Amino acid sequence: MEKREKFSSRLGFILISAGCAIGLGNVWRFPYITGKYGGGAFVLMYLFFLVVLGLPIVVMELAVGRGSQKSSAMSFNALEPEGSKWHVFRYFSMAGNYLLMMFYTTIGGWMLAYFYKMSVGVFEGADAKQIENIFSTLTSNRNEMLFWMILISVIALAVCSVGLQNGVEFITKIMMTSLLVLMLVLVVRSVSLENAAEGLKFYLFPSFEKMREAGVKEAIFAAMGQAFFTLSVGAGSIAIFGSYIGKERSLAGEAVSITVLDTFVAVVAGLIIFPACFAFDINPGEGPGLVFVTLPNVFREMVGGRIWGSLFFLFMTFAALSTIIAVFQNIIQYARDLWNWPLWKSVLINGVVLIVLSIPCVLGLTDWSSFTIGGKNIMDIEDFLVSNNILPLGSMVYLLFCVTRYGWGWDNFLREANTGEGMKFPSGKGIRFYLTFILPLIVLIIFVQGYMGIFFK
Repeated sequence: MEKREKFSSRLGFILISAGCAIGLGNVWRFPYITGKYGGGAFVLMYLFFLVVLGLPIVVMELAVGRGSQKSSAMSFNALEPEGSKWHVFRYFSMAGNYLLMMFYTTIGGWMLAYFYKMSVGVFEGADAKQIENIFSTLTSNRNEMLFWMILISVIALAVCSVGLQNGVEFITKIMMTSLLVLMLVLVVRSVSLENAAEGLKFYLFPSFEKMREAGVKEAIFAAMGQAFFTLSVGAGSIAIFGSYIGKERSLAGEAVSITVLDTFVAVVAGLIIFPACFAFDINPGEGPGLVFVTLPNVFREMVGGRIWGSLFFLFMTFAALSTIIAVFQNIIQYARDLWNWPLWKSVLINGVVLIVLSIPCVLGLTDWSSFTIGGKNIMDIEDFLVSNNILPLGSMVYLLFCVTRYGWGWDNFLREANTGEGMKFPSGKGIRFYLTFILPLIVLIIFVQGYMGIFFK
């Protein structure tokens, strides 16, 4: 069996792991809910939940990956007590990764399409109605969406086919560094616009009054949900990168670096969006409308808007592509660990299957748009299955596996997490009690809340 590849540098590991966590939710959801639920007051609440909810599970996923030196295909087999069935989770883990890519590649394709459209001047001279029509035309054109979905998938597969160091690590380092530079350039442009200060005040000024208006309970659940989902924990996508690193550094410090980078991108996205929207008196919405309708309207008003718009959609493409490459790498390594496939075979077979399985999402927006379940189209159903089922339940599995004697166990987890230099994971009785009894309950509440949102709107 060929020797398992390792990252060539710590920076590569942190950027790729953060790239997996940094996704489109950082840009089209976080800034909006921050503004809605009280600005800086919400950010503080979000950061608190990030530390007490997300961070421990990131450390646990990394520990399971590094301790086993396997992807989620075989990591539980390597660490579980004899006769236990933790390894059954691998099927749910892989289903989660596949399901995520079945709709995420379509949205990533939209980003690539908009970068192209903005670069070649499709938006030049377009009014607000025409800008709206450009998006509705894209999302109703089956063949165009298929083209962009397949293109971004092939780009990601090509990167993964070169291997971990020469492909995934090399390209992701360039993309993530470029992403951070692009963001800072866009922030400087945005905050220097006239009336930008009003947008900054709306976004960051702590307003408990606004939080009360929106509902304190709703704000708490929004902060918990965002903190939990932003890191992409629970599907084994973080664990895979733990399996590629050595024992030189302890895992708590690495998890903090990943979390800080993820949060930085989310917060800075708001520094781009709100000052620009307020400068041109355009209401910042949420979701795809914000990115594909609102912001092109902002760039239309801006001097040099075509350049700034192109840079923005290049940044968005990198954010999407970094996640796609990371999850593809997990899927490809999964098949290699489970069936000992060579790299080319895993890339080829998984690539074909991934692209074929992504077609229903495109059809769900076009030819099959009348097909819905509970008012949700195919993309929404796939998103719900991942975000509200696989991620919380998968996080519960990693959590219980690391803290109970029926799994890997607390002592084994701590030993792995704290091996190496750097910040140590706390080992006190209070922390163990919290992680064993309270955090699983919180994860369960987040899981139930997802269904409450459907049945009790």
